[in-house]
Amino acid sequence: MTALDTAPAAPVRRPEDLSVWPASAGLLAHGDLAVGGVSLAGLAQRYGTPAYVLDEGEVRERCRRYKAAFPEAEAEVVYAAKAFLCRAMVNWVREEGLGLDVCSAGELELAVTSGFPADRIVLHGNAKSPHDLATALRLGVGRIVIDSASEVARLAAAVGPGGTQRVMVRVVPGIVAGGHEKIRTGGEDQKFGLSLTDGSAQHTIARILDQPQLRLTGLHVHLGSQITTVKPYLAAVRRVVGLMAALRRRHGLVLPELDLGGGHGIAYRAGEDALDVTSLARKVRAELASGCAAAGIGVPRLIVEPGRAVAGPAGVALYRVLAVKRTGKRLFVAVDGGMSDNPRPALYGVRYAPRLIGRASRAEPANVTVVGRHCEAGDILAAETALPGDVRPGDLLAVPVAGAYQLSMASGYNLVGRPPVVAVRDGRARLLVRRESLEDMCGRDVGV
Repeated sequence: MTALDTAPAAPVRRPEDLSVWPASAGLLAHGDLAVGGVSLAGLAQRYGTPAYVLDEGEVRERCRRYKAAFPEAEAEVVYAAKAFLCRAMVNWVREEGLGLDVCSAGELELAVTSGFPADRIVLHGNAKSPHDLATALRLGVGRIVIDSASEVARLAAAVGPGGTQRVMVRVVPGIVAGGHEKIRTGGEDQKFGLSLTDGSAQHTIARILDQPQLRLTGLHVHLGSQITTVKPYLAAVRRVVGLMAALRRRHGLVLPELDLGGGHGIAYRAGEDALDVTSLARKVRAELASGCAAAGIGVPRLIVEPGRAVAGPAGVALYRVLAVKRTGKRLFVAVDGGMSDNPRPALYGVRYAPRLIGRASRAEPANVTVVGRHCEAGDILAAETALPGDVRPGDLLAVPVAGAYQLSMASGYNLVGRPPVVAVRDGRARLLVRRESLEDMCGRDVGV
């Protein structure tokens, strides 16, 4: 781990307007901001912009918070790798005692080659390729979540005679929840899972029971993303417990596991709601216990899959302002990144709260729209947000809550290259993922 050449001073104070930043965040002199004891302006100077900063201490603390809320004797906490994954993240999650949820052979290979035990990994996906399944079986993945009836025969054939593979079934409970229609996955008429209403889930479970190579260990539910209340999870528990009771009556089947997925909402701006993990754990366990007692079945081991709630608040995105101009009634602040490193505002209308760093400003706030450098009118990073009225080219902006679904969804649009990821902790910084270069991108172009 390498320290920056000039260590920042200790943070002067931590006011309420830093509530959505990592807990280690604090103001420095001259308008700068520190995270993990490291100056963000100093990181921008050293690593360039755009760049992502990940607070290792914040990631670990959030893992521990989940472990405390869901004791190991009753539950298993599994980190959802799709939120953000790199080798260091794999190691942090493993060291904090969490399992891992992956959605592809690529995520699985990265995890296992980084030292993560394959038997603590869950493989998801509504359309797993033959390569995904072959890789999972070769590496000995712990569980595979079956998402369609056709997957049953494919997986059983891939396992082969004499082999066994633990599986779960993703069911659709018919519950609509989530922060945006594009990230709601618990209702009918969407691509994930098997419906309870039309009998698809029950039919697929019966097919699994006819395959000796497949060992059904439980049911899986995912309601959506950015859910900030406990109520939808309690409704899901009631419906799934009803299915478990029916399976016990019909097949004599006792399922030892229930995976309630993730989707735990976080605050992106001060004052926004976030899901209370402690309340979630307490109320879900109580609902599960009472429901199973009423149904006359044993209480299954609970599995939860936080991703955004672990990685999101630990990340900060750094940008440099390239241009400021007024067009009509709107003041646009253009930065050196955009939808290639964060497509979420364009996809879901997500709103962020960027902050000027690296210099102090006494100017009154102005209502601005922070936009990216890409050739799309929808390349907007922060619509109608407040920045000092004297914001100018060369300034640095920092965007909190940038650790999840930004770099993991990044693209090669306009061949600008994906940003690096820098970890900070205890006043020191180290590079986790280097910046994608033009050579990296051109190396894949083998045609003439």
